[in-house]
Amino acid sequence: MEAEKISIIIPVLNEANTINAVLARILGASNVEVIVVDGGSQDETVALAQSVGVKVIAVTSGRASQMNAGAAVATGSILLFLHADTHLPPAFDTLVRQVLQNTGAIAGAFELRIDAELWGIRVIEKMVNWRSRFLSLPYGDQAIFLQASIFKEIGGFLNLPIMEDFELMRCLKRYGKIAIVPAPVLTSGRRWQKLGVVRTTLINQLIIIGYFLGVPPAKLARWYRQRRK
Repeated sequence: MEAEKISIIIPVLNEANTINAVLARILGASNVEVIVVDGGSQDETVALAQSVGVKVIAVTSGRASQMNAGAAVATGSILLFLHADTHLPPAFDTLVRQVLQNTGAIAGAFELRIDAELWGIRVIEKMVNWRSRFLSLPYGDQAIFLQASIFKEIGGFLNLPIMEDFELMRCLKRYGKIAIVPAPVLTSGRRWQKLGVVRTTLINQLIIIGYFLGVPPAKLARWYRQRRK
């Protein structure tokens, strides 16, 4: 019996420095299709993705709309949403299928490891993995995956400029179990290295607090982009 097809959807915008290494981890997996969704890159991102034979589509920039567009053309029964600076672990395809087939979960994600050696970064990883496992609340940089039928049923990602992954997980928690794979993705530490652990953590927490207080997502997204510079 052939394994279920996994469609990996990667939203990109000017990721020429990272996309090759990310795709290299994926292309040897069994029964997997890769869909790179470009939001208007001005560098070589699209050409690099096309050079290795993956499907590339172009849409208006915005992570939520890009991921929804990728899901709309996906042919796999499992969808996996991957950030363009995040590396999947070895045998990720087997792990994803096992979680969805054997644990009763309707969705899942991986533990997080940050590619940086900074003071406090290992503590951040532990806190993220604790939150993911005990609150069933992984975020997008942990490579969220789920059955395509469930994604379609809930209507996909809300078209938000920020916090779209948070809202997806809140919705999925009402449908069933969310599993955390005990193997980490490796996500880029560039933002942590640029801003520092304390400042990055503070910005992230202020965004969440602002969202719960009803600050418009567009305003939060503008503030977030400004603070990352």
